Amino acid sequence: MFKKAFGNLKTSAPLRSSDRRKLKQKVVSAYGISPEDGDLLVPDGLESLKFTTHLDEPGILYLSSAGDPLWFTVGKGSEDLIPTTYTLWKKPDLLPFLSTPEPVIPILCGGADLMIPGVIHRPRSLAAGQLVCIRKYSRKDGVPELSVPLAVGSMALPSDQIETGQEKGKAVHVLHVWKDHLWELGSKPDVPPGEPLQSKEEPSESGDAPETVAQSEAPQGEDAPPQPNITPTDAYISYTPSEVTELLQISLVQAIAVLLSKSSSSTFPIPATQFYTNYILPSRPAFPTYVLAPASLGADASKTGEERPHIDPQDINIKASSHKSLTTFLKAADKQGLITTKSPQKHSQQSDLLILSVASKHPLVAAHKPYASVKDIEQKAAKKAERENKDREAEAHREIEVKELLKPHLVTVDLFSAMGADPKQLYMPSEVRSVIFNYVTSNDLVNANDKAYINLDQVLAACVAAKSSGKSKGKGVDAGVSIDFMKRDELVKQVTSKMQSWYEIHVPGKDVVQKKGTLKPIQVVMKIRQGRKASTLITGFEPFLVVNGDDMAEDLRKTCAGATSVSPVAGKPAGSGLEVLVQGKQSSAVLEYLTGKGIPKRWIEVSDLVGQLWDQ
Repeated sequence: MFKKAFGNLKTSAPLRSSDRRKLKQKVVSAYGISPEDGDLLVPDGLESLKFTTHLDEPGILYLSSAGDPLWFTVGKGSEDLIPTTYTLWKKPDLLPFLSTPEPVIPILCGGADLMIPGVIHRPRSLAAGQLVCIRKYSRKDGVPELSVPLAVGSMALPSDQIETGQEKGKAVHVLHVWKDHLWELGSKPDVPPGEPLQSKEEPSESGDAPETVAQSEAPQGEDAPPQPNITPTDAYISYTPSEVTELLQISLVQAIAVLLSKSSSSTFPIPATQFYTNYILPSRPAFPTYVLAPASLGADASKTGEERPHIDPQDINIKASSHKSLTTFLKAADKQGLITTKSPQKHSQQSDLLILSVASKHPLVAAHKPYASVKDIEQKAAKKAERENKDREAEAHREIEVKELLKPHLVTVDLFSAMGADPKQLYMPSEVRSVIFNYVTSNDLVNANDKAYINLDQVLAACVAAKSSGKSKGKGVDAGVSIDFMKRDELVKQVTSKMQSWYEIHVPGKDVVQKKGTLKPIQVVMKIRQGRKASTLITGFEPFLVVNGDDMAEDLRKTCAGATSVSPVAGKPAGSGLEVLVQGKQSSAVLEYLTGKGIPKRWIEVSDLVGQLWDQ
């Protein structure tokens, strides 16, 4: 929802104490928390801010006094309060959670929803549409760990219908995620540390194998919020040390086949630690069970690769292998002929084993079928994020398209009908010129003696002789004068002067707006006000649709570090528009601001009246 920049952000306004109390009561009631927690999550000094998303969905943000977004609503008239990650980091157990492997998090940050195969933990009995948060599942020093909530969303289907790894489709529609544009509005602190999972193994009364149940550490007792029942899933299907060793060897073969087979001799020697970190670990399978089914799958081992549950590739490491030591593992690979190693010399400062070469033609390498590795997934996520950032930047810097148009009016209606053109259509000046010259050519009206002149027939002569309406009335060709010929450019000028002026504004991502009248450039005027103080005044920005007076005043106040104000244009009737005043000579900052909004520079006129007043 917030993967792209906001469509519009209004100026924030302080929330009244009574409104803040109502908001707190609503949160306490909706989420079943204590009044004390309500004070923590709905603190004093809140501000409200109206916004629209890039899809033009309206909403309201509630910000802390420090500017961190804490709650938001989406949809016209919606009162459903949704917590942000800033709020969930204060109280991680506010929402039931689903967990997902570490490589999935960058994909969520790129704007994707959480898919069913990416689910590790899931609570029971969640309804479709219910609000949930998403946590990262990982292992730290061999201990399973859950991060703080990194995303908020709604269930795409009931949780009891999710069979992890067995079905395709979406599990959670993500509404807000760490590092999106909503999160960027706040102070952007470091992610708080996660919490370890506790495993309890209790034999059943029948003597069957124990069932492992994982729970997040949370306060117990009557006041503690209810904890979700976590369904035992693939998080507790694990590899044996010998299986981890086999997967590390497969990762080594992948590294040789994909990353090192075409490397020059100058790449070597490579210290063992660097070789392990830069080549073996990134080459681990992103979805290990697709490559090697663990024995602990039991009956599920017969399932095809894509139906198997997921195991976090971070679990595949030297400490979890049968070797326990990187040196031992590499020497074993050397005996197989996959690599050539050299022990460090005595009394040398180099303590690492050195890898001198790899066997790119080894039978295991030749028979290897590449798979999606951890590095592939990370690179894909990074490229997607970079592409979306570029798209956002390009969209933000795309100029709005402004067209000056003309519509047949009064005498020119008959002219366009006679010329075979639609008198109800809007035309660009170049199109009017083409219509006239096509008529001239088809009726052979070019002057035989001088091709720069056009012979006027009865239709053209009647139009040219008619007086123009509006400000130009009474000017031009006298209606009583008979005209036989006229220069090409003068003919076009006479016709267009009798047409009605219109303009068209096209803001990228929005519908085209057409309005009657002549569009005037935005006026940026620097002059002396209130004694001898220079000020910059901006008027005429409303027709361009991308600038709001209050927003511009607030943005320029921060940019120029000076006072700003918004008021009706002086000396004009009510409703004629607003005037934004910025303290000081700030034409450069204003010009940069307006062009940054996509307004073409040719539609901005800058005038400096300060010098003129000083000279008087």
